[in-house]
Formats: sequence, C-alpha cells, structure tokens
Amino acid sequence: MKAKNHKWLALGIIGVPGVIILFLIIAAVIRMGDFNTLPFKRIAIVRLEGVITDGDWHVRTLREHLNNKNIAGVLLRVDSPGGAVAPSQEIYREIAAYRAAGKPIVVSMGNMAASGGYYIASAADKIFASQGTITGSIGVIFTIPKYQELAKKVGIEFRVFKAGAFKDMASPYRNISESEAKLLQNLLDDTHNQFIEDVAAGRGVDPEIIRKNADGRIFTGKQAYENGLIDTIGGYAQALNYLREICGVSETVKPVEKRQQSGWRELLMESLTKSMPGVNALETISRPAGLYFLYEP
Repeated sequence: MKAKNHKWLALGIIGVPGVIILFLIIAAVIRMGDFNTLPFKRIAIVRLEGVITDGDWHVRTLREHLNNKNIAGVLLRVDSPGGAVAPSQEIYREIAAYRAAGKPIVVSMGNMAASGGYYIASAADKIFASQGTITGSIGVIFTIPKYQELAKKVGIEFRVFKAGAFKDMASPYRNISESEAKLLQNLLDDTHNQFIEDVAAGRGVDPEIIRKNADGRIFTGKQAYENGLIDTIGGYAQALNYLREICGVSETVKPVEKRQQSGWRELLMESLTKSMPGVNALETISRPAGLYFLYEP
C-alpha cells in the first residue's frame, strides 16, 4: 500500500509541474500574439480606430488570422471616420479575401464608422451597429490648404519650373485654374465610383441602390439599417456572440487580440487634441495630400 501511495505521489510531483509549464507556454503564446500554436479554436478581434493613414498593420494582421487554422473567425471593431483611399482599399481587399475563403468576418461599428470606415465594413459578412452609430458618408474629399496670402505677408515668393502643364496642380501657393479644377473633379468622380461599386459588391446589391445614398451624407445606425447599409442593430457583445455561434466557439473561450502600437505622429496628435482647442485644424493641414474616404465634421 505504501509503495502505491509513493507511486501516486511521484506521479503528482512530476505531473503538476508539467501542467503548470503547459499553461505558462499557452499564456506566453497568447501574450506574444503567436496564435498559430494554440491547441483549440479561437475568435480573433481586430480594431480599426482613428483616421486611416496606413493599412500595413491591419492587412498583415488580417492575413495572419485568415491563414491561421486555429482562428475560426474575426470580429472587426470599427471606430473610425475613414481616411486615405489606398490604405482603405487595401484593408477592404483583405476582408473580401475572407469571404472568398469561407472564413467568417463580422463588423461591429462603434461610435463612428463613416466614409472609409463604412467602406471597409461593407466587405464583411455581417455588419452590426448601434442605433446612434454615425456611419455612411459615402464620398471622396481632396483638401488643398492655401498658403498664398501668408507667404506674401512674410515676403516669401515661390518660383516653379516645370515640364508638364499640370505638374504642380493643387499647389498651395497659388490659385487653382479652371482646367485643373476639372481634372481634379474627374479624379474625385472616378474614385467615388470605385467606392460605390466596391460597397455594392460587398453588400451584394446593385450599385444604383448604393448610389442613392452616396452623396456624402451621414446616417445614424438606425437610418443605415432602414436604408440597407448595415444588417443588424446591435453592439459589440451581440456581434461577438453571433460570431461565436456561427463559428461554434464557446463563450468560455476568450478571444485573442493583437494591439497596434501607435506611431509618434498619432500619439502626438492624440495628446494635443485632448489638451488644446483647434488642433483638429492643425491635423488637417499637416495631413499628407491625396484622396480621402474621410468624414470631417
């Protein structure tokens, strides 16, 4: 009898540390974000927050989750007024790849998912939004700051030498010509049409249905639902529960999430916005030139 007790005691001494080590390994894997080695199916959460200026992190993270057999589905939490056109289109394509591969991806809209935020959301399998979410704003904007009068006041003159009549089109140091304005409007119209066609493809409807609501206006979540721009009135918890259900993942299994590290510019502007009035105008002026799917109140 004593020998048997000693045997179980020995197994306990050996087994308990082994179990502890296993849990430590799993915890380390989750902490480091290496979800490829998880021993069971999980839901992944990806957050899209703030103005979209670069899509690299979201594209890379979405692709990792798509190729990871241990990730059953992704919940994309969008709280963004949109941003630059090209990064928005890159993220849209990654979400569209989920639908092509048959892996569920669901969007939960936060306080705002407008313009590029809505554009990206439209590629998902299902869109949830609260009744008061601000969304829509289907349009394109190109903002040109003008420094001409300021330059005159401080005695600065700009001389431009160019080959090509439109090489310095949209220069902030002179007035824009009628022919330049026409070219820019054609550029905006073409990009706007891309927006409409991509949203229609994502929503599975005729582009003309989207075009009716594509004059840049914003909607509440309730209005967006009534106009067919979203699928369900519901918050983050409802979207997550829905995704768990269709993926067959228990509520007891905690979702995994990688956190994006903000760059110095984002951190600086966030800090200034909180502490100083009028910084939003500074952020607009300092923003790189280009086409934007962006709602700016």
